[in-house]
Amino acid sequence: MSFKSEKLILILIIVSFLFLYFLPVGNPRFDNAVFEAMALAKWYAREHVILCLIPAFFIAGAISVFLSQDSVMRYLGPDAPKLTSYGVASVSGTILAVCSCTVLPLFAGIYTMGAGLGPATAFLYSGPAINILAIVLTAKVLGMKIGIARAIGAILFSLVVGGLMAFIFRDSEEKRQAAHVKNVNSDGGRPLLHNASLLFAMVGILVFANWGKADDTSSVFHFLYVWKWVITSVFAVILGVILTVWFGIKAWKLLLTGVLTVIAWLLFPDQYAWIFVVATVGVTISAMTTEGEMKEWINSTWTFAKQILPLLLIGVLIAGFAFGRPGHEGIIPSTWVSSLVGGNSLTANLFSSVVGAFMYFATLTEVPILQGLLGSGMGNGPALALLLAGPALSLPNMLVIRSVLGTKKTIVFVAIVVVMATISGILFGMFV
Repeated sequence: MSFKSEKLILILIIVSFLFLYFLPVGNPRFDNAVFEAMALAKWYAREHVILCLIPAFFIAGAISVFLSQDSVMRYLGPDAPKLTSYGVASVSGTILAVCSCTVLPLFAGIYTMGAGLGPATAFLYSGPAINILAIVLTAKVLGMKIGIARAIGAILFSLVVGGLMAFIFRDSEEKRQAAHVKNVNSDGGRPLLHNASLLFAMVGILVFANWGKADDTSSVFHFLYVWKWVITSVFAVILGVILTVWFGIKAWKLLLTGVLTVIAWLLFPDQYAWIFVVATVGVTISAMTTEGEMKEWINSTWTFAKQILPLLLIGVLIAGFAFGRPGHEGIIPSTWVSSLVGGNSLTANLFSSVVGAFMYFATLTEVPILQGLLGSGMGNGPALALLLAGPALSLPNMLVIRSVLGTKKTIVFVAIVVVMATISGILFGMFV
């Protein structure tokens, strides 16, 4: 072993020893921050992995296997009509009520298939930001003005973010797209209806399995919430029919999966997540035991899962340690945050944007958090800045984006969102 290697080992031993020696175990704030990291990770595993991320991984795998690069590049590539590519990407969040982490497998799927950097990053921002239910809740709880500002700002942000990313990295994008053009594959003659129906059914499952509760019991959102599992089951049946009729899975395999799912529901009627697991495992085994593209679908899904999930969980632990869960403190005192976001100064808006960018917000949780901060003296401008930067970004989200885009593009993407959120907050605070 070389002297250089021995030196590195010695340094690692010394650093590890000093870290453990000075570890502030027993300090109430440190112990609480560790607890918050574990608590947030537990909550994330229970509330987001099974019903959010797993369907998203399957959709990403399907995009990778069943959609041809030619189709992706035709509608989302750099040569696609800008109105089409950016239009589809910028309003996708009205359909996909997902958080900043759940959108990642979908983003990785379309980007690796050849989507242009501009439309792909527009989709990456818009997926969690333009959530119609969150915008309605924002208007109802925080006021109509900030609700409208959030809706308009999120749509414009997605267009500007995508456009700037495409312009800044136009040279590297030309090289990447040239490589994709050389390896463009077709869909092997499969009708577009088959692939589109498969994705439609899986998106339906993702959306309605995660449909949030609405406060207004007379609204259509509440109606959909009450019937969410019935609607999810309908989409699951549609998916089963599609997989049998068009994708070659034996009907008896999916019928057996359906019977086992019903038995799980009868035995554990309130444990929807585990009922969902039974159905998912059944579909996975059915596809894995079907030769050809079905097995490729599962392999592609696994590729996205092992790339993304570990980074997300690491990021959630770090975010929980630093900021805690909603309503709880991490190592950083909440009084520091609330004291720095009063008024409408550049510092207040920038700080709000940065904190929002690094914190993890599950879908809709940003509204009650902001309600508390506004009650503690937060300015309207910083509130909007946090709304525009927070739901679309998080530390776990950044770690995964880096694994897909690389360090430089990730830094630029985050910087654009933070700067634009800061400017928007200042302008909003000046007029409201």
